[in-house]
Amino acid sequence: MKSLLSRIGATAIALATISAFAPAQAAEKLTLAHSTWVGYGPLYIAKDKGFFAEEGLDVELVIMEDAKTRMPALAAGRVDVAVTTIDTVLTFTSEAHPLTYLFALDDSAGGDGIVANKEITSVEDLKGKKIAYTEGSVSQFFLSVLLKEAGMSLADVDSLNMTAGDAGAAFVAGRVDAAVTWEPWLTRGKATDHGALLVDSSTTPGLITDVAVTTEETLAAKPEAMAALYRAWAKAVAWQKENEAEGDEIMAKGVGGWLEDPEVFAETRAGIVFYDAEMNKSFMDKSNEGGILKTIINAKTLGEEGGLFELKADPASMIASGLVK
Repeated sequence: MKSLLSRIGATAIALATISAFAPAQAAEKLTLAHSTWVGYGPLYIAKDKGFFAEEGLDVELVIMEDAKTRMPALAAGRVDVAVTTIDTVLTFTSEAHPLTYLFALDDSAGGDGIVANKEITSVEDLKGKKIAYTEGSVSQFFLSVLLKEAGMSLADVDSLNMTAGDAGAAFVAGRVDAAVTWEPWLTRGKATDHGALLVDSSTTPGLITDVAVTTEETLAAKPEAMAALYRAWAKAVAWQKENEAEGDEIMAKGVGGWLEDPEVFAETRAGIVFYDAEMNKSFMDKSNEGGILKTIINAKTLGEEGGLFELKADPASMIASGLVK
């Protein structure tokens, strides 16, 4: 009996030793593609502060500036998640590659807008005027929504296709009557003798919103990983609120590009709002009439009217269920 007990004890010790030195369960690997934008900064906080690791994730953050590269890479499975604006998602979803909205990252709260000649004092006054903006971009979507609310459409204005920077510069130089752009061109436009801010995105919460999106196939294969990604994001935003200066250092270094200077990053960040857990819970709720569903429906209507795409999916079905809690 003593010998048996000894063998049992030895076996237990051996198993405990093996367990102690056994490798931990491998982290789930995800690749997330994004462009250079201030709203994506907390992703780098999540990586730097270990929030991804805490959630069992190994996340590779990849910069792909053009949505025409980023979104096809998502559809092809070369990346697991992409971040972009709500309206952009609709341009790239299809029956073959249906996309799903996961959670919101940031909302433009004054960072986007329209600068116009001083005699233009309302959206209605834009009729027949020469307006510069980037076709197929969130600037076009923003302008289209405002015109629709004023009983007009893009057909009622003289459109010039330019990048946001070129549009802002064209307005500053007096070559167009108005420009749909973002900072620093809103400030530069207002500073001219002929210019004023007509409207900015602070008046349209939830309209210009960046979201994390994946394919239906990837969500079905990795539901826990997607939920973990959201939890890590929420942790990062909560941490950023309590550590703004350090957060700007981390985010500026991570996002890089024209935002690599923490002071520039902080200045640009003032024009957006990061979506925290409570904001996401409200915004991603399909029953919230002012939430993401409203923006998707708006984008669907305007996109189809403009001949940009034809969406056969029900907008509500594109919102992931049970992810944001």
